[in-house]
Order: sequence, then C-alpha cells, then structure tokens
Amino acid sequence: MIRKLLQKIPSPFGHPQRRRTTPSVIPASQHKLRRERLSRHAVSVVERLQQAGYQAFLVGGCVRDLLLDITPKDFDVATSATPEQVRATFRNARLIGRRFKLVHVHFGREIIEVATFRANHEAEATEEQSRQSESGRLLRDNVYGTFEQDAQRRDFTINALYFDVSTGQIHDFANGVHDIRNGLVRLIGRPEQRYQEDPVRMLRAVRFAAKLNFEIEQHTAAPIESMAPLLHDIPAARLFDESLKLLMSGQGLATFDLLYQYDLVAPLFPDTDEAILERPDYTLQLVRQALRNTDERIAQDKPVTPAFLFAALLWPALPQRVQHLEEQGIPAIPAYQQAAHELLAEQCLHTAIPKRFSIPMREIWDMQPRLERRSGRRADQLLEHPRFRAAYDFLLLREAAGEQTDGLGLWWTQYQDASPDQRRQMIRELGDGNKSGGKRSRSRPRRNKPRKPQGN
Repeated sequence: MIRKLLQKIPSPFGHPQRRRTTPSVIPASQHKLRRERLSRHAVSVVERLQQAGYQAFLVGGCVRDLLLDITPKDFDVATSATPEQVRATFRNARLIGRRFKLVHVHFGREIIEVATFRANHEAEATEEQSRQSESGRLLRDNVYGTFEQDAQRRDFTINALYFDVSTGQIHDFANGVHDIRNGLVRLIGRPEQRYQEDPVRMLRAVRFAAKLNFEIEQHTAAPIESMAPLLHDIPAARLFDESLKLLMSGQGLATFDLLYQYDLVAPLFPDTDEAILERPDYTLQLVRQALRNTDERIAQDKPVTPAFLFAALLWPALPQRVQHLEEQGIPAIPAYQQAAHELLAEQCLHTAIPKRFSIPMREIWDMQPRLERRSGRRADQLLEHPRFRAAYDFLLLREAAGEQTDGLGLWWTQYQDASPDQRRQMIRELGDGNKSGGKRSRSRPRRNKPRKPQGN
C-alpha cells in the first residue's frame, strides 16, 4: 500500500543512477510524512540550528522509514554547522568520533545524532580532514561541504533524502523516492569505489534489503562477492557492532540468507563458513533455526541475547576441533575445553565479542556435556544452574537440527515438570548410566584409616 501511495509522487527525473546538482523537491501535499510522527527532540534540534542561521534537515533512515510507514528507531540530523558550532549551540551536546566527527545531543535516554555536511575528498585536504588506506578505505572523513555535496556522499539513494521540518518538503538528490517505490537498494556512485571506501557498505546493503524486503540493484550487487575479502581489514570491534545490527534486529534469518548468498559469511564467521562447506545440511539448519527463534522472540518483544545466537553460529565448528585434539592424545574433557577456547579466541579476531557475551557462550557450551550426566544429585544441581534454561534451549536447538542425543531433550523436558518422587524414579531408570553418557564408575572398597597411636 505504501509503495502505491509513493507511485503518486511525480518522477520528473530520468535514469535513476544519474546525479543531479539540484534536488527534486517533493512538497508536503505529495507525501505522507507528517510532523506529528517525528521525535519532538529531533524537530527541536533542527529548528534551533535553523534559527541559529544554519541549514538543517532530518536525513537518511528516519525519512526512508516514515515514507514506508515504519517507525524509525532513531532520528539523524544533517546540517551546515560544523561539529564545534553544533556543540556551541546545545549545552547538552557531546562531540564524538575521530574518523567521522559527529555530535550527540542528549535528551534523557534519547540521543539525536547530528552530522555536518560532507564533501568529496580533495588532494589538498589535510591529514586531520581526510585519510585513506592503500586499498582505498576511508580512515578519516571530515571534509566538510555543501548540502548538495553531502547528498552525493551518502551511501544509498534511499538514505539520501532530506526532510525540512519547517516547510514539510523532502529534498531528493539521488532519486531515492524512485528506488523506494521500486523496492531497490542502490549505491550512489560507482559500487567498486564506494565499497573500497568503506567495505561495511556491503553489509549495509544486505541489511537494508532484508529489513525493507527490497532487492539489491544489480550493479550494486555485482561486485559484492569478489570484494567481500575487503571486510578482513575492518576492525573486529566494528564488525561485532555490525553483526548485531545484521542478526539481532528482527530480520536475522532473511539477513543471513543474503549474507550466505553473497559470500559474506566468511569475513564475519570464518569457522561457520567452513562448517557449512563440510556439513551444509546440519550447519545451515541449526543456524537458520536459531535465527528464526531470535526473530520470533524479537517480534514478541521478548528478551534476546547475542550470547545464545553466537553460540549457535559457532557450535557446528566445535566437534571437528575436539576430534582433532583427541586424535593427538588429549583426553575428551580437556580437548573440549581447549577447542572451545581456541574457537572463541579466533572468532574474536574477526568479530570482537565482548566478555559479557563470550562468557555466557562458553557456559552454554560447557553445559551441553553436563546435561548428559544426570545420575545422583547432578540433575537437580543442573536445574539450579543460572544458565540451565539457555543450555536446555540450546540442546533442543541441536536436536531440531538433527543431532542424535538419545532423547536427552525430552528427558529434561519431562524432568522439569515432574514431581520429586517422579524425578527420583527417572534417575533410578537411568540404570547403569548408559543413558547418561557413560558407565557409572565402580565404587572402590572403603579403606580403613589406621588409627593414630595414642600418646601416654
């Protein structure tokens, strides 16, 4: 329905890839974006900057989403004021970033991000303003420019939309409304050059396509597979943040399928990619089910944690590592612990998983073999473990992906709902312990301690 409404917006321009130096101005009467749907704090920031004599607009994703009748998660502002001038205008402003200087204007828990208009990088730009790597990646992007130049520095046409809160007009330099109407994610400029400047744009293209149910325009999509290795040069901390946006925003399954399609799994999760090559059916089923469950929980407004999802992404790569260490003569439990440690350490070289997530990941993994050992009081002790529920859910996920556990998931499901007497019976029925993952060790004969000689 939204796209049908956008069909009514006139399209006087020609080929959608052609650049313009003047925008197509869409008056308020020809679009559905209304002031009452905007953040009042974002409107306040724009109006105060305009009153101070600067150009200022709401820009990017918030404009795009509102045209698609999606509630924006945040509101961004673009302005002719420099970061220092923005900070001087707002007492509640904080200057952030070095590679790309921005200003965050704080209103309680809401943050309005304000960026200065950028321009193309010229040869005379100073080191403080502009710096590129040998591969062409932008290491610093603080060359300021005009309203028109800023539009051409935007990554995608659907993000190069500027909304003037005072007039209600949308300024469209790059035919973004055209591409919204046709459901296309299209880069501004030459795709190869734009990906070289910032390889993360490949991930953003996939994320927007999944989020909006758009297609990636063919020229934008064509270089992705061959240029995917450029992501190895991106700092691991930034790729972790990007992976959260990709997989934890409610469209994780659709996003992963696109990552897989464009060969973008390997730069983010190389061991997962290797596991897909070796055991494609099992690995893809487990990962996709984990993502499907995460999407459903987000849709139901239930809590989700990256720890569980990252544990699922890396789990298929663990057994082979354990087997390799066991073949070297390392006992099973130490081999398992060493394999888990090495796998997680190597993954952090690609996506820097913080300890607040990596520690729960390890606990979920470590609980899996413990769930097999249920004799005596072990089962009740495991039930009291703070990570039991996550480990139990992970066990069910493994079974859903085709792992054979001899009904372990069903046993734990029944045990949780059983009465104390029923639980004792279930433990007795384990018999000699074969169902708990191994034979019960024979009890050793009790050795009487010699009595100490009593002193006189």
